[in-house]
Amino acid sequence: MSIRKLALPLLRHDLPPTSLTLSVLCPRVPIVAKSDFSTSAIRCRRTRDNNRNRGVSAIRRTGLKYPVSMSYEPLPQPVLDPERRSKVKVDENHGLYEFFDQDKQPLSKPEDDSKHGRSWSVEELRQKSWEDLHALWWVCVKERNRIATANNERERLKAGHGRFEADERDRAVRRTQRAIKHALTERYYAWEDARQVARKDREVNLNPKPGEPAYTPEVFDEEFFEEEQADKQKVSVGQGRGEQAKEAVAGAP
Repeated sequence: MSIRKLALPLLRHDLPPTSLTLSVLCPRVPIVAKSDFSTSAIRCRRTRDNNRNRGVSAIRRTGLKYPVSMSYEPLPQPVLDPERRSKVKVDENHGLYEFFDQDKQPLSKPEDDSKHGRSWSVEELRQKSWEDLHALWWVCVKERNRIATANNERERLKAGHGRFEADERDRAVRRTQRAIKHALTERYYAWEDARQVARKDREVNLNPKPGEPAYTPEVFDEEFFEEEQADKQKVSVGQGRGEQAKEAVAGAP
């Protein structure tokens, strides 16, 4: 037996199977994780971005990619010289000035806030009309807005003064508003009581039709009135005589 035949079983045992021959013969390549920016295929990807606003950023000062109709127009330049700036005309009687004092200053002085009278009382407001109460209410609202504006400006500047006088003035205004509500509540209850009485009155029509009067007095019968008064007088005279008789019996020995 030749040596080649003796070594054949050993060679067959050491060699790998034929299915793995290519993997053994090919050199090993290191595997590296790699992915493109887009998961789409390269053939399906568009070469031009159709989004005109992509890349536009006010923070990074990047403008439009494509020119527009206003790209070639001259832009206005800021005027740095104060003397060359145009003055804007403002109405002196503008409604926003109601949030400031007479000098149109946002921060009021403590001595100006301390100059105020007392609050309106309920007894005084009972004699006022609805129009007067309505006007006084909105005067109080404007005054509270002005005080709130001054307090906000005082906190922003951290002035450290004038808050006590402003709070005292605001407290007086709020007492007036409370008195206005009190007077209006009394009128509301009086109106409701009058409605309840009018519902039971035959002469009052709460839901009149167009052209009909809301109050229709009944026909006054003078003879019936005289007879009723005479009957009441007879009853009172009889009661007086009965009381005198009782007193006479009680005083007898």
